Amino acid sequence: MANTQLTPGVVPGRLAPGDYHDNFSDKTPPLSAHEAAVAADRCYFCHDAPCVTACPTAIDIPLFIREISTGTPTAAARTIFEQNILGGMCARVCPTEQLCEEACVREAAEGRPVEIGRLQRFATDTLMAAGGHPFTRAPATGKRVAVVGAGPAGLACAHRLAMKGHEVQLFDARPKAGGLNEYGIAAYKTVNDYAQAEVAWLMQIGGITIHNGARLGDDLSLEGLRADHDAVFLAIGLGGVNALRTEGEETSHVHDAVDFIAQLRQSDDLSALPIGRSVVVIGGGMTAVDAAVQSKLLGAEKVTMVYRRGRDAMSASEQEQHLAASKGVRIITGAAPLRILGNGAVEAVEFAYTRETDAGLELSEETFKIKADQVFKAIGQTLEGAPQGLTLSGRKIAVTGAGRTSLDGVWAGGDCASGGDDLTVTAVAEGRDAAEDIHATLMQGEGPANG
Repeated sequence: MANTQLTPGVVPGRLAPGDYHDNFSDKTPPLSAHEAAVAADRCYFCHDAPCVTACPTAIDIPLFIREISTGTPTAAARTIFEQNILGGMCARVCPTEQLCEEACVREAAEGRPVEIGRLQRFATDTLMAAGGHPFTRAPATGKRVAVVGAGPAGLACAHRLAMKGHEVQLFDARPKAGGLNEYGIAAYKTVNDYAQAEVAWLMQIGGITIHNGARLGDDLSLEGLRADHDAVFLAIGLGGVNALRTEGEETSHVHDAVDFIAQLRQSDDLSALPIGRSVVVIGGGMTAVDAAVQSKLLGAEKVTMVYRRGRDAMSASEQEQHLAASKGVRIITGAAPLRILGNGAVEAVEFAYTRETDAGLELSEETFKIKADQVFKAIGQTLEGAPQGLTLSGRKIAVTGAGRTSLDGVWAGGDCASGGDDLTVTAVAEGRDAAEDIHATLMQGEGPANG
């Protein structure tokens, strides 16, 4: 984070040493074998399972739950991984309450769905703990594909391409692979360095070479990648952070929430991270919730989330909002920042109440101030460093079909591409589907043996 010089209100070590471990332990503990059997027994195994339709990766949910119920969790895991090779991470971070579990027949009938996410974690954890990899590579095709970005979309694409027999060169700008799974998700959702363990497990497929510290535009050019490879898949994410465009934004201790989360995720000593006594988080999405909750868990006394529209417009799920409230985070909706106040370091944020009109969102004349010694901005990210020559759709790379861009031989997926909903599970689906399209394109005329 920038502006890290300490002030009396922003200090490390607010908690007793043992509190950090307790606060950042696993938010949703895994199911035991008995608990998984009981949870699986609640599934109706619907023939026209609405949960499958609601899953962006179309996992055969009734099948894998039946496999758990018959005592074969490793078979269940293979069913999951066939559609979603990052099924273990998605079981931890996917908003199942808005997707498969919301569509569950039990949810409609009883208000309590089958615990699909926890069952998925039970199955995938069981297989991964057993060691080995459930898939093997096809015979080598002699084709080379560059994948730029080792986040969920890039990893899913690289794995599927490698499984098809292609040689994959996987480039990423950061020191570690994983993308937002490694740098952008609350620490209590993926404990015990799970993101790196999952990458290492995925790499067991073979045929993938990771190049860390290689950034498109600095170390790599799209022209060079196209010249050296048979196809290119771009999964570069959204490197830029939207600005508040508010007076005082450059005041000390005003940070980007994504930087705060990344710093926290990479910290070996949470007690060394400075946190304010009174923290304000601006935004209403999952990143805002993650920043707000983790501020509380680091010892902030007062944490307030402020979102410019109504609660029903927040992109953070209702469950995530409840989590924030349960940790003592105050959520204010219908208010937008006017200015950040302070003499050198932030002291307060002034907001104006908003109202929805036919012309859009308008600021009212009614204002209020919230005391703050630290502010986190979580108002969305934007595409940064898109190569020239690519057609854009709004602020993202325009794609058609399974991720085809305007340039021959170049595909894109994940957060950097148009469409989708910026979820890990959606990025996985886009990477997987692009890999299938790349494979079909490269193998045209090569005969059925390599199909």
